[in-house]
Amino acid sequence: MASRQPETDELLTPAEVAALFRVDPKTVTRWAKAGKLTSIRTLGGHRRYRASEVRQLLEGIPEQRLPGDAELS
Repeated sequence: MASRQPETDELLTPAEVAALFRVDPKTVTRWAKAGKLTSIRTLGGHRRYRASEVRQLLEGIPEQRLPGDAELS
C-alpha cells in the first residue's frame, strides 16, 4: 500500500488570495466553483488554496499599465 506524503505547500485563505489579485473574496470563491482555481476544504468546510497554484496564476497575469504611462525603449 502506498503511503500518503504530507502536503508541504502553504495554504491560503480566500481573503489572502483576494488581496494578491486585488479582488473581493467572493470572486475567489466563484473562481473555485468555476474550476479556475483548485480549492481544498477544511474540516470546518472553509476553502483553502495552494500557494504554488496561486503564484502560477499571478505570474500569468500581465502587469497593468496606467493610461499615460510611456513605454520605455
